[in-house]
Amino acid sequence: MSYSKDLMLEKSNKYIKKLCNEISERCVGSEGNKKATRFFAEKLESFGFEVEMPGFPCFDWHDHGSRMSVKEQSFEVLTSPYSMGGKLEGELCTISNLEQLKQVDAAGKIALLKGELAREQLMPKNFPFYNPEEHQEIISLLETKGFIGIITATGMSLEVAGGVYPFPLIEDGDFNLPTVYMKDIEGEKLSLYDGQKVAMEVRAERIPSEGCNVVARKGDYKSPRVVFLAHIDSKQGTPGAIDNASGIVTLLFLGELLAGYKGPLQVEITAINGEDYYSNPGEQLYLKTMNDHLPEIILGVNIDGAGFKNSYSAFSLYNLPPGLQETVKAVFADYDEIAEGDSWYQGDHSLFLQKEIPALALTSEQMGEILKVAHTKADKPEIVDCNMLVELAEALFKLVTALSSK
Repeated sequence: MSYSKDLMLEKSNKYIKKLCNEISERCVGSEGNKKATRFFAEKLESFGFEVEMPGFPCFDWHDHGSRMSVKEQSFEVLTSPYSMGGKLEGELCTISNLEQLKQVDAAGKIALLKGELAREQLMPKNFPFYNPEEHQEIISLLETKGFIGIITATGMSLEVAGGVYPFPLIEDGDFNLPTVYMKDIEGEKLSLYDGQKVAMEVRAERIPSEGCNVVARKGDYKSPRVVFLAHIDSKQGTPGAIDNASGIVTLLFLGELLAGYKGPLQVEITAINGEDYYSNPGEQLYLKTMNDHLPEIILGVNIDGAGFKNSYSAFSLYNLPPGLQETVKAVFADYDEIAEGDSWYQGDHSLFLQKEIPALALTSEQMGEILKVAHTKADKPEIVDCNMLVELAEALFKLVTALSSK
């Protein structure tokens, strides 16, 4: 293998800036997302991969702002992601727990959800991978009891919503009521107006669109397969550098290093589209299409949150048989800046775990710090160390070489 690290670093900076600054937003269904998937596909084709772009229906969501007032008092609110639009008036009904929600007379009212009921983000009602019964019950009650609109008052939820304050309690394109959210401290002030008329306007629209995954392969389709993937989408309103342009750039480098690959393994490099979208459409499509090829896959590798500055790369292993585990650890042992880290499950390697496929996840060691900037405007190219991405790509190339020699 021969390559110029300086050239790779130059390309890394160029790729990160293209994905985060030039393209800007990569939310599923948006024009930026379409540009990003085309860019990735064209690059992998130039490295000699056979590329497919399986598509799925979705919508592009535009938020033009929301406002709310009680009498002459205005309150600052944010439009809940993917909310439908609407202009409405109704009596304010403050609800703090599930029992109150079950018993309340909701007809024609606008709900204010706070306290215990707003402590954690609700899973979208049709989310297929994880959906607690309590969440399903709350969503069902909100939609069927007769409310005309929803206000939620929240704090922070790092693991699910990243470093956003307040976080949107409801982030669901299948939820059919206009919905806004506000800070928990503002919710306490608003609750003083319980029983009084609230005016609320949500200026948002759902525009039918399309998205796609990008699946690039080399090798015989009947051969054992190693899959490398990273999600290409980002949260709306964020540059998405560490989440997850850095993962996509790592895959681009790996694809370039594999341009001349003619080994016995089938190698797949996939940009999956939907990890930060409410319904994970790319993940659902990938699972459906992957099902027929499960016996081929010997290892699935997910890259998410890689290259965080002042950190080191961390890998975690899931369900690897002893021989494969030894091979992976031996490859990474050659790199001082790559070390074994804690297990985590909030990423696309869960696709492999669901099918009991051996999986490897790559991220940065300072997961807590990453969560503080994920899904915020602070997730800019400046927080990415491109040296780490080049090193990861090189290590993954050596992993392919090691597995090919088995």
